[in-house]
Amino acid sequence: MPKDSVRRFWLVLTASFVMTLAAIYVSLTNGAFDIAVMDVLRTLFRIDPVPDYDLIIFEFRLPRIVIAALVGFGLGVAGAVLQGITRNGLAEPGILGINAGAGTAIVLFMFFFQGQITGSGWLSILAMPIFGMIGGLGAAALIYLFAWRNGRLDPQSLILVGIAIGSGFGALSLYVSLKMNPQDFEMATVWFTGSIWNANWEYILSMLPWLVILVPIIIRKSYILDIFQLGEESATGLGVSTEREKNVMLLCSIGIVSACVSVSGSIGFVGLIAPHIGKRLVGIHHNRVIPVSGTIGMLLVIIADFIAKTVFSPVELPVGIVISIIGVPYFIYLLFKAKV
Repeated sequence: MPKDSVRRFWLVLTASFVMTLAAIYVSLTNGAFDIAVMDVLRTLFRIDPVPDYDLIIFEFRLPRIVIAALVGFGLGVAGAVLQGITRNGLAEPGILGINAGAGTAIVLFMFFFQGQITGSGWLSILAMPIFGMIGGLGAAALIYLFAWRNGRLDPQSLILVGIAIGSGFGALSLYVSLKMNPQDFEMATVWFTGSIWNANWEYILSMLPWLVILVPIIIRKSYILDIFQLGEESATGLGVSTEREKNVMLLCSIGIVSACVSVSGSIGFVGLIAPHIGKRLVGIHHNRVIPVSGTIGMLLVIIADFIAKTVFSPVELPVGIVISIIGVPYFIYLLFKAKV
């Protein structure tokens, strides 16, 4: 790797981290109740802590910021992987139907259990994320079932099947939600549009292992995505077991997306925008694109969540709507660019 490329990569990665830290600082200190930066530091480092500040920072703001960061990072990484596997710049996690599968499972959970399982402990807290993850993995199983062609996973069929399965799950979710009582229907609608308002430390612990285990696997195999850009025949000629590597990378990205969606709802376009920005900044090599896409996704979701909870205060927008306001025009721009 040329020295200039390495220097540029570390410069971009450092700049994105610095901007993320700035966004975290703004989100921690500003809101319906502003807190001075020194009070935040005293609370975080346990120097004469104040119970009111403890409640605001540790129970409301900090878990929300951490969830936003993890979800943004995961969706950015998964989007880069999916675009690399399919060799399609318009691919993103929502297109594969994973979001819709998780959404259907969540809606069924809300319909049958009114959004919670009675009792105490982790089961009652993590029930919704567990249902969401089961739904996302179930959607992935259906995608594999219908996209498998002649003993291999066809990248183009993968997208078409994902769109079809997503539409089917979306229709089922709508049907079930219309049978709900008004309170549960409102909860389901907020979740569908992507929201992290109910973030807590248990949700963070439920998704963190997936990122800790799967992201290093993806980064370690990132060179495979570079080889895939040459075409499957060329990759096979270079000695790459294309089907095995494709399945490993796809399953890793599906696991990450399912974990993210299970705690945040359906947040679209992060997996589309972040990899494109990353490629513009550091080039096309995936060992650089993947970590940069993750940090850019992290920054996007943190900023979008801050906008969602403050701009129209006391009314709060779902973070998915804020990102869609940016994502839809960018998606249209990419479509027009692809036709030129």
